[in-house]
Amino acid sequence: MGAVGLGCMPMSWAYSTSQQRGDRSVRTVHAALDAGVQLLDTADMYGPFTNELLVGRALKGRRSEAFLSTKCGLLVGDQHIVANGRPGYVRRACDASLRRLQTDVIDLYQLHRADPEVPVEETWGAMADLVTAGKVRSLGLCAVGARAERRPGARMHDGTIRQLERVQQVFPVSAVEAELSVWSPEALERLLPWCTARGVGLLAAMPLGNGYLTGTLKPGQGFEPDDPRARHPRFTAEMMAANQPVVAGLRRIAERHGATPAQVALAWVLRQGRHVVPVPGAKQERWAVENAGAADLVLTDRDVAEIAGLPRARGSWD
Repeated sequence: MGAVGLGCMPMSWAYSTSQQRGDRSVRTVHAALDAGVQLLDTADMYGPFTNELLVGRALKGRRSEAFLSTKCGLLVGDQHIVANGRPGYVRRACDASLRRLQTDVIDLYQLHRADPEVPVEETWGAMADLVTAGKVRSLGLCAVGARAERRPGARMHDGTIRQLERVQQVFPVSAVEAELSVWSPEALERLLPWCTARGVGLLAAMPLGNGYLTGTLKPGQGFEPDDPRARHPRFTAEMMAANQPVVAGLRRIAERHGATPAQVALAWVLRQGRHVVPVPGAKQERWAVENAGAADLVLTDRDVAEIAGLPRARGSWD
């Protein structure tokens, strides 16, 4: 059986900020650990910084139970986000993350985005030095974006794979984090095969479609102004209604197994390979425990065929 991770970002950044509670988030991390979750994923830019502080607080006395992943390379300003891949900054960022996380070592240190002003090999080399120094155990790279390439004939994740090929020459890549879900399966085309062929793990970001695949969101319900879904092309009232058949299909399968649509969506991600770890976000204990339970759900060939036959997800730009 595979395992489900926990994305900590929603606990203190972006999604429904009015519902974020520090003490509740700590309980959520504890509940996830109790349910068998090991991978906890955060980043210094979430907050910024407050998410790492929260995770560090939650792991006090329980650090040995977690595989801890955090990220560097992005700086958050008042109205913008910029990349910084300068080696000196990477070293300082790592030391700051270690302090906030209250730990001596980070299990997986990921480059959030490459700095266009700095050769990625230089940034990666500085990160590799952190492994040598014993501050980091392994390195990962976040996908540069689903459609970073706009050239004719360019395929999704071409840019990410080019970056991976470059940094792999400097120091081994242990994991890649990229969106992968029932309604965004594009990573299966080239990115996952690249990872599988090299024994590289894939952390599946947004495996529940930003919450849509849970079946708990209603078309037209609206989102808080700072919630990214308020500007997402799949979360207009029209597109949320149009994509209901996707959730309905997951719900039919869930009913056969006595499960939930979210668990089916996560089980589908887990079925993509033993190197794939879905990392759903959660702010509440009940959702973290429910998500962890997906590791015990075994989809049949019939289930997988039904998911493959679901309508393609639509967005307002389609």
